[in-house]
Amino acid sequence: MNERFSHGGNIYQGQAPAGGWLDFSANINPLGLSPTVREVLQENLDDIVHYPDPAGRALKAAIAAHYQVPEDGIVLGNGATELFYLFFHVMRPKNVCLPVPSFGEYERSALAVGASVDYFPLDEAAGFTLPTERLRPHLEVADCVVLGNPNNPAGSMIPAEDVERLAATAQKAGTFLLVDESFMDFRDDVERYTVRAFLDRYENLLLIQSLTKFYALPGLRLGFAVASPALARRLEAGKDPWNVNHLAQKAGVAALSDVTYQNASRACVRRERLSLAEELRGIDGLYVYEPTVNYILLRLPEHWGTATVFAEKMRAEGILVRDCSNYPGLDSRFLRVAVRDLASNQRLLAAFRKITEAVP
Repeated sequence: MNERFSHGGNIYQGQAPAGGWLDFSANINPLGLSPTVREVLQENLDDIVHYPDPAGRALKAAIAAHYQVPEDGIVLGNGATELFYLFFHVMRPKNVCLPVPSFGEYERSALAVGASVDYFPLDEAAGFTLPTERLRPHLEVADCVVLGNPNNPAGSMIPAEDVERLAATAQKAGTFLLVDESFMDFRDDVERYTVRAFLDRYENLLLIQSLTKFYALPGLRLGFAVASPALARRLEAGKDPWNVNHLAQKAGVAALSDVTYQNASRACVRRERLSLAEELRGIDGLYVYEPTVNYILLRLPEHWGTATVFAEKMRAEGILVRDCSNYPGLDSRFLRVAVRDLASNQRLLAAFRKITEAVP
């Protein structure tokens, strides 16, 4: 993959240490696979001799019930990223506005159809929060604006009422507003931020959400979009009829039913992100941005060297972290680390301290 759009989670690059990599570069639920999902996958393995349901009926019904969204507005995806590519290939916006830093596949999927991309830089001093009033004029000139909520890599969040004001402006201007809520499930206060409640009011609003992050399914791939029925039909017409495989559909239904796992996951991430952030703040010179979900953005002091160099030192300790120097809007001193379980977090902290104590 082009280094400009490289991602975390690439455990296949280079020689893995004995016991494998400890991966803090991908933001996956630290509890791992739900036991309920594991059981369902094992029970349905023999059924892969059949085609998956092209309509994804059981999974759409489960999503509609769990997220309280209309079933006729749901489009299933082989991960959330596929749905961005699907949208751009079907709708073909010519000019896309991206608040940055943000997830690289927003830009890459827009460029794939020849769209021009304009950056809307977020202010580091403000914690990379989105100034929605300053963004509104851009909605009147762009064909499409993409927002991450929570945003990746900083974790900044936009209150639902602010997103709705943007959606109203976008609708008047005939501009598409795409909102990526892929990490929203990690929050206890989803209703303060999600756009689910007002999707039916805005024809140009599209919600995209991953199910792979919260349910630890990145290798299986699963996501969904929700839009007006008219927009959903256009997207359905442009995709592969079997884009979500049989096991992914079964896993999605099982995952959405596992309330015990969901509650335990949120409790774990809430506890560990606060603890890990506090410990990282105790490392002299390291700036720690306030975490909101299961990852933490860090800025290294200049005398530590670049994030690329630091990430290589962590690799030598058997730990992968996300070098964020390829994010537009960030410089060479930014790293992102996932929030994992206590034992793994302690290994990360030990490696940080070992490396930084050796810095002159």
